[in-house]
Amino acid sequence: MDSRYQIENDAEVFSPALVFYKDLIRHNLETALKIAGKAERMRPHVKTHKTREIVAMELEAGVTKHKCATIAEAEMLADCGAPDVLLAYPMVGPNCGRLARLVKAFPQCRFSVIADHPKPLETLSQAMIAEQQEIDVLIDVDVGQKRTGIAPGAEAESLYERIAKLPGVRPGGFHVYDGHNHQESRAERERAVAQQLEPVLQMRANLERKGLPVPRMVLGGTPTFPIYAKMDLPGLECSPGTCFLHDNGYGTRFPDVEGFVPAALLLTRVVSRPAPNRLTLDLGYKAIASDPPAGKRCLLPDLPDAKQILQNEEHLVIETDQAERFAPGDSLFAVPTHICPTCALHRFAYVVENGKVIDRWEIAARDRVLRVA
Repeated sequence: MDSRYQIENDAEVFSPALVFYKDLIRHNLETALKIAGKAERMRPHVKTHKTREIVAMELEAGVTKHKCATIAEAEMLADCGAPDVLLAYPMVGPNCGRLARLVKAFPQCRFSVIADHPKPLETLSQAMIAEQQEIDVLIDVDVGQKRTGIAPGAEAESLYERIAKLPGVRPGGFHVYDGHNHQESRAERERAVAQQLEPVLQMRANLERKGLPVPRMVLGGTPTFPIYAKMDLPGLECSPGTCFLHDNGYGTRFPDVEGFVPAALLLTRVVSRPAPNRLTLDLGYKAIASDPPAGKRCLLPDLPDAKQILQNEEHLVIETDQAERFAPGDSLFAVPTHICPTCALHRFAYVVENGKVIDRWEIAARDRVLRVA
């Protein structure tokens, strides 16, 4: 096991436990800033860690623009003093009114949100008017994922023009997320980015010729972050998220996203040795994200030959030729394949610095509602 992950006082840690390594988080933040070139080109996504303390580290490093996926995350960011928060999720139904109340509750923060359809846009406009507030709205541009968004073209331009005319909302630019770009080849990802960006830039030019401002373009996620970071585009903002904690999924699939190291691990313990070559760990899918396929949800660095045979809510059964080395109560570390939903499964993370547990950080925005409802 890498010595950077050892914990001298691990007897103080109840397993299964989420563990944050403060020095490694700082290293990943510095690496991201180096890739981006400067802090103002960054709009990191808070959905991965959901913690006030990491937001504070980002603010201290000069990052003033942030991105999130829930109203609770947006509230946490504003409460931490973040001056510029993009809620990158379509607001529908009563969430429009709730967002308006959030904007009113934090006048020192400039909020923005995305939209891809005129109906909820008009509901949002009415909600903002009711609270005597105003908010930037970015077009959610679909460049191929077909999850949310509107394809670049005449319909999207018409929607942007509608933003400019409605009260309570202002045209804020484009949100261009490309979560479908998971090509492991850097060259293939670069070609995909260039192809999908061409109609987006054309749409921007069309709107600007009509006198409509497009002040920012929030581009990509973690896999395409280094690609966008090399571009010189007015108002470009990169929005990686996973790389601040990093995980086994990105680490094994995108080696060109260089310099990042896993900064969040899970400490698990052996609870049984039911067969000579089997160990049962207290690492069920209530403690680690279950969206990767069964058998691929984590890496056990101390047991490279381990095969994940069975996982239930509170158990992970592995087979290994080294099972005899372990007895119930012995600890192991696991690197999660997908850290974002893993964090949301834990109420807090143990924080390690210089080899010792020094604190606990609440995963504050794992809840859907904080104070503003």
